Parts: sequence; structure tokens; C-alpha cells
Amino acid sequence: MPDPGAGKPSPPGPVGDAPQRLRGGVLGMADIAAATMANVGPAMSFFFGFAFLAGTAGVASPLTIVAAGIAVALLGNTLAEFSRAHPSAGSFTTFVGKTFGPVSAVTTALLAGVGYIIAMASVIAISGGFVQITLHHYTGVDLPWILWTLLLTGLAVGLMLRGIVVSTKWAGYFFGVEMLVLAVVSIAALVEHRGSLSLDPFLPSHISNGFRGLAAGFPLAVYLFVGWENSAALAEETENPRRNVGRAVFSSVAIMTVSYVVFAYATVTGFGYDLDRLGASPIPFVEVAQHTLGALAFLTYLGGLTSTLGVLIAGINSQARLVFNAGREGLLPSFFGYVHPTRRTPNNAIVTFAATALLIIGGWGLGHLLGSGGGPMNPVVFFTESSTLGTILILLVYLASNIALPLYYRRYRPQEFRVIRHLVLPALGTLAILVPLYYLAKPGQPAPYNWFPYAALAALLAAVGYAALLVRRDPTLADRVGSVVADAD
Repeated sequence: MPDPGAGKPSPPGPVGDAPQRLRGGVLGMADIAAATMANVGPAMSFFFGFAFLAGTAGVASPLTIVAAGIAVALLGNTLAEFSRAHPSAGSFTTFVGKTFGPVSAVTTALLAGVGYIIAMASVIAISGGFVQITLHHYTGVDLPWILWTLLLTGLAVGLMLRGIVVSTKWAGYFFGVEMLVLAVVSIAALVEHRGSLSLDPFLPSHISNGFRGLAAGFPLAVYLFVGWENSAALAEETENPRRNVGRAVFSSVAIMTVSYVVFAYATVTGFGYDLDRLGASPIPFVEVAQHTLGALAFLTYLGGLTSTLGVLIAGINSQARLVFNAGREGLLPSFFGYVHPTRRTPNNAIVTFAATALLIIGGWGLGHLLGSGGGPMNPVVFFTESSTLGTILILLVYLASNIALPLYYRRYRPQEFRVIRHLVLPALGTLAILVPLYYLAKPGQPAPYNWFPYAALAALLAAVGYAALLVRRDPTLADRVGSVVADAD
């Protein structure tokens, strides 16, 4: 059965007019790969995530990163195969909706939108928090982090509104700086401690508590890669998206996996395999840089700052496009489907996405002030909390996409169906997602993590209820799901 809409002109939009299009074919494979890795934000993610990972998985935490990289590559196969068949700025929303129908499309749009906004709120907060930490460390100045957050968010949004080419280039530049810094510090640390190098970090016997430690650290390792899916949402603006999206996904995951393993090995080696001291360090990699490079350790702070800026730009750019596509196809209010007439950027979706994330930060901060402790919110703590909640919702979207892939190919492209690519790999990807979902949702976690699973369940039920109501009120919605194909004329 052919996939309706694949390669055909778009049908009328929700208000009777042809849907607005983004600027097509202006990004190459290298552009979207760089944007994807900028969205991953290796410096930011590793700085604030590795201490938790090492404390859970132990000295052999690099092995946990390898396992997470393989799992993300399995998810990448799903994204690449969907993008090859039906490239769309709607990404997961389109892929799930084309398979299971309009109710699932609206549900996915809502879950992805809310999940990404909550996760991006953590990045927005830590951008200002990292500036505050850096200035206080070097100058003693201690201005409130929220001021820096507002300033950096405004600059990032301003770049995005200027156009996808300009903002993607800047995200790529910021990514290049952070990777250079991470590589220099890692190599310097390994050279400094060359006399104590060993294979212990790569031996399964050095994983704390064996398989339980590997499984418990797995969600933390997977989170290091969040943002790997960036390129799919840029499909409409990418040259030859059916080929280049998949290439960007796999190349990005491979580069990030190898890089994280090197960074992790350098960090545990720099701490002399002392997990207690490593776990007590606020930012272990920065401490390694200080002991290795001395005064030049300020470069790590520069790398952290450029990383947060790169994630801000690349993350909001791609994730707001999911909201935009849902708006122009009628899954969300048509307000989000607006495109600037000259720059062809989804201005309303971008501004709303960033503003909503700032409101979440404000609401979370108010909760801290009114809570039992009654103190101000720490941006580093908020980064961990909101990224965890957002990740739960995003993992549900990943799960639905993996389940959808074999059904989509069997229904629409049976002649192209391949058992390995379209059944075995997504099945393994589904299993890989269930592990972090279990550890993020299992009972007995400390507050506020213990109520996150209930919040995610409430969001899922509310999304399904809204989707069912919307589809009942608008029977034509099914025809519009996935109707805008990225490379359609």
C-alpha cells in the first residue's frame, strides 16, 4: 500500500490554504551533523552528568557509555529508515502518526513538545548558571544566574529568528570550540597520568554491582546523547534529506560515542580511579583540567559556555520545528504554523518554545521558594531534575517510534521491508529504551524524582484525551498527518 503524501504536493492546510514551507535545501549533511552534535552538547552533558554516572557504574563507566551509544544507534536506525521513506520536519510526530493514525499523532506532538520544552528548560537554566559559576570562580562577582539565562536565551532566539543557515553555522562554531577544549584537556590528562594508565575502565569486572550497576547507570549514559535526533526535524531545510538525515544521525552518534569514551577514560584516570573523590567533585572534568593545565583550565569554562550556547540554538531550532509542523498540519493551534515571509523561519514556534521553557523555570523556582526548604533554586540541581522529567516523556516518544517502524514498512512499503533493519533492530531498540524507562520510573526514588513517573503518566493521559477530542471534532485531521513531505515539490 503506497504511503499517501510521499512525494506528492501538500493538501490544503487546516484553514484551507496551502501550508507554509520552510526554506528547502539550504543545509548540507555536514551542517545538520554539526547541529546534531551541538544539540547533544558534549561539554555541558559530560560536565554535569558524568559524576552521577561514575558513581553508579563505577570505574568501568566508559563501558556504560559504549552500551548507551549502541542503544542510541539502534534508535538512529529507526529515525534514518523513517526519514528515508517520509522525511518531515514533524519527525517523530509524523512517523508515529502515519503508522497509528491521527490520535497517536496529536498525542506524540504533545508529549514530544512538552518533553523537549522541559528538557530544554534545564539547558536554558544551566546556561546562566554556568556563567555565574565561571565569573564567581575567576572574579568573585556573583550576579544571579537568572539574569545571564535571560540574556543568553534572548541572544540565542535572536540568532534563530535570523534564519536557519546563520543559526546552524553559529551552533557549529560553538560545537567546534567545545570539542577542541574537551580533546585538549583529555589528551593532556592522559599524557600527565601516562604512568598509571590501565584497561580497568574497559573491564566488565570493574562495573559496580555488575549488571545491576550497568543497568542503573544506563539511563544516565543515554541522557548524554539526548539531542541525537536533531537532524530529522531539519529535513525540510536539508539537501537530499532521505539520504543525509540518516548519515548525519549515524556519524553523530559514532563521533559522540568515541568522544565520550575518551573523556570518561581521561576523567577516571585523572582522579586515579578514586570514585569517592570523583563523585564529590561538582564538575570532575574541570577539576582534572585544573590539575593538568593549571591556569589554562579557564578554557574548560569557555568550552562549557560555548556548549550551552550551542545546545540552546540547535535544540530550540530543531525541537521548535516539531511544534511548528504540528501547528501547520492542524495537530496543534495554527498559530504555531506561521513562517516568516522572508527568512522562512517558524518564528511563533521558536518564541513560544523558549518563553514556555522560561515559565517552567520560573514555576519550578517558585516551588523551591515555597517548599519546605524555602531556599532559592540551584540551576545545577534543576538541570538534573527537569532533564530527568523531560527525558521520561521523550523516551515514550522513542518507544512509540520503534514500535511503529516495522508496522509502517509492512503497511506502506512492503516491497522494501527488511527483517534486520525494519524488525530486529527496532525490536532491540525497544528493549534498550525499556531499561532506562524502568530505572527512571521505578518506585523508591527520592523526591522530586518519585513523582516524575506520575507526572509523565498524567501528561500521557491528558494528551490522549485531548487528541481523541480533537480528532472527533475534525475528521479531516487524518489526511493532514504527515502531509508535508520535506522534499516534495
